Amino acid sequence: MWKWMKKTGAGASSQTSTSGRGIIPSEYLQESGHPREVSGILDDDIWLIQELMKNNEDLVVRNFQLFDSTPASLVFLTSLSDQEVIRSYLLKPLMTHSKDGGPAPDIETGEQLSDYIVNQVIQVSHIKTSTEIKQLVDNLTRGQTILLVEGISHYFLTDTRHIQKRAIEQPQTEQVIRGPREGFIEQLETNLSLLRYRLQTPDFRVEAMQIGRLTKSEVAFCYIQGITNPVLIHETKKRLSSIDTDAILDAGFLEQFIEDHPLSPFPQIQNTERPDKTVAALLEGRVVIMVDGSPFALIAPTVFTQFYQTVDDYTERFLIASMIRIIRLIALVFSLLFPALYVSVISFNPELIPTDFAVAVAGARAGVPFPAMLEVLIMEVSMEILREATIRLPQLIGGALSIVGVLVIGQAAVSAGFSSPITVVIIALTTVGSFATPAYNAAIALRMLRFPLIILAGSFGLYGVMLGVILIVNHMLSIRSFGIPYLAPLVPFNAQGWKDTFLRGPLWGMKKRPDHLQTMNRNRRNQTDKYFRSHSSVWDSIPEATEEQEGAKP
Repeated sequence: MWKWMKKTGAGASSQTSTSGRGIIPSEYLQESGHPREVSGILDDDIWLIQELMKNNEDLVVRNFQLFDSTPASLVFLTSLSDQEVIRSYLLKPLMTHSKDGGPAPDIETGEQLSDYIVNQVIQVSHIKTSTEIKQLVDNLTRGQTILLVEGISHYFLTDTRHIQKRAIEQPQTEQVIRGPREGFIEQLETNLSLLRYRLQTPDFRVEAMQIGRLTKSEVAFCYIQGITNPVLIHETKKRLSSIDTDAILDAGFLEQFIEDHPLSPFPQIQNTERPDKTVAALLEGRVVIMVDGSPFALIAPTVFTQFYQTVDDYTERFLIASMIRIIRLIALVFSLLFPALYVSVISFNPELIPTDFAVAVAGARAGVPFPAMLEVLIMEVSMEILREATIRLPQLIGGALSIVGVLVIGQAAVSAGFSSPITVVIIALTTVGSFATPAYNAAIALRMLRFPLIILAGSFGLYGVMLGVILIVNHMLSIRSFGIPYLAPLVPFNAQGWKDTFLRGPLWGMKKRPDHLQTMNRNRRNQTDKYFRSHSSVWDSIPEATEEQEGAKP
């Protein structure tokens, strides 16, 4: 039958008989008359693989004689497979085994031959068998090598995947002063090993699934058994399994499919490149989602307070960390409200500022032809354009542009009368404040909200600013992340959670995990453990040296 199809081209005609649209191999098997499983006839199985994978120059079919008598073939893609492993641990033992004694004399059936190949010949650590053609093609495109043997009605899968990867380096988006210098890379196996290195417990669970009809991206779903709430685990699995799309190329693609409120400017899932930060989230009872090919891990559920917290907050002593966090919060408020407050005071309520300062501001704005609202909007848009250009340019040129561009453009705008010096100062402080927000996606959300606040301030003054703030807070109160209120533990109020909100409490004082996560095990520390704040009792308990011991000292 198959020889007839090869001669007449029936396979090619069946491929093009689907209304002119392209077909992927799995759909090709469903819509054509091809078998779903290997037949055990080597020539027919090889022809079917080549038919499904045609026009792929990196496809290699290596034919050889197994035990000097049985035809066999190794099928692999040179672009994904480690050819040295194939040569040394597959091809060499399979071709030369008969010279060292050959198969056992009692091998008569294909099943016995299959067991002998697996147990006595192949020298790779991971091997399994299957019969489905679709699974064969899927594993072949993942870098695995397929072994087909005449007379055996299944094939052997061996893991020979080899992809070039970059070294583990410090994350560029989350640099810390005191903390580990390791960051995730694009390979999922390496990223999981960085987590296993820090979580050496059997309760750390990793479940894998494939998402994407064409990319078949490997997605790892991680949690700690006994800590993470089973309801959260079930909800995450449900959201991931419901994704039906052609491609998942990065963790950012996945984030947009599983977040609760896709129209909100605020991110509801945290992303990070740091393994230590990821492990800390797992220990709190959150879930982590990682995608093969992406150096970012997704952490869920997420509350707003997480976006201004950094690793340095926990590696430093709590007094220093609390002060730095307060400074960071002030910068966050500056980046959101400062331009709007400036416009409202200058345009509607100049009596709120001291007289001498008001006169100086009025004198500086005397030659500016625009109202305060339009002036600030022009400067904000110019700064956003400069910031985007700095990011997109090469690193060496971008650094020079960010410094020279701000100095030259700002000075030129003041000299030409397009802007007043006080406006340049306001915009500069706002921009610096936005840089102090650790999370890039949260900083973008605050930058977006500045523009409607400036318009409200220029239209209604301080009333407009208050109206904008009320709308923003009301929106934040209405959104959730995997069912968790976005402003927890502020709303709903939780006293235990306030130990790590505006201030960072001492680690020995944070005995419980966040209550809003409803973890199975609430305790971080043993309740019977005591922290000794005074060390005098320790020294007092040491017996003093006797005179004989003093005399015995050299």
